[in-house]
Amino acid sequence: MRPVIFALISPLVILTMSSSAFGKDHFPVLKGPYLGQEPPGSIPELFAPGIVSTDHLEIEGVFAPDLKAFYHVRQRKGEKPMVHTIRYQDGQWQPPVEEPRVGEIAISIDGSKMYLGKSYRERTDSGWSEDISLGPDYEDIPIMRLTASAKSTFFFDEREEIGTIRYSRLIDNQREEPKALSSEINSGKWTAHPFIAADESYLIWDSEREGGHGASDLYISFRQQDGSWGSAINMGPDINSKRDDAYGSVTSDGKYFFFHRVDLAEGEGYANIFWVDAQVIENLRLK
Repeated sequence: MRPVIFALISPLVILTMSSSAFGKDHFPVLKGPYLGQEPPGSIPELFAPGIVSTDHLEIEGVFAPDLKAFYHVRQRKGEKPMVHTIRYQDGQWQPPVEEPRVGEIAISIDGSKMYLGKSYRERTDSGWSEDISLGPDYEDIPIMRLTASAKSTFFFDEREEIGTIRYSRLIDNQREEPKALSSEINSGKWTAHPFIAADESYLIWDSEREGGHGASDLYISFRQQDGSWGSAINMGPDINSKRDDAYGSVTSDGKYFFFHRVDLAEGEGYANIFWVDAQVIENLRLK
């Protein structure tokens, strides 16, 4: 997905087929996992219509590892993008808390860190710390999304038309210099938004490539027995559309795949968050 979405969307009319968002005073009673939503099957569905997916622009949806917090970005027409955090407390999901968007959120596997591109926050007794720099090796890299495996290996992108996804391992408690992944991953345009599996068995990202279904498509590569990355596999027409399909992630229990879909065609734009049974990944692995 093109990374200038927020620069472009402000003057646009934002349209969707979903209903308007509930106000804080009218937030519905939601109990059970995944905001109390009915789980999807093998075809992607809007996630939480009227609650998360509304007539505003919504992107970058991700659950915390404990599945008790859901983060997403919402931008109302003419306003700045805001992060909405919906938490599970006292036996039900609470109305969202808003704060300005400062980076693309990813939570570490153990839930102790919130990565925000080239900075992060640490979990504290009262919430999250102030932003902390990842260090000098990352200061000059225009990172959008950074995710980390259970081994604390970083996978991150660059905000460039010919995007590059890099990785950096933690070896003997020292962070190695970032390295670019192979051309299996780094091909096409707008290559971005990597999501690494906890065990590093697969990597998901989005890119514009020849033979795709439209604009940016979601791709997956599986780790091979020799440690290399396999060929990029387009995640198929049920996941990808003629629009920008991007920002994939899998819930910590391995059950559901989340992504967002953006349309900026002909002077109008909309975006919503979708989810689908993560069996789609295992089906692709078998291929």
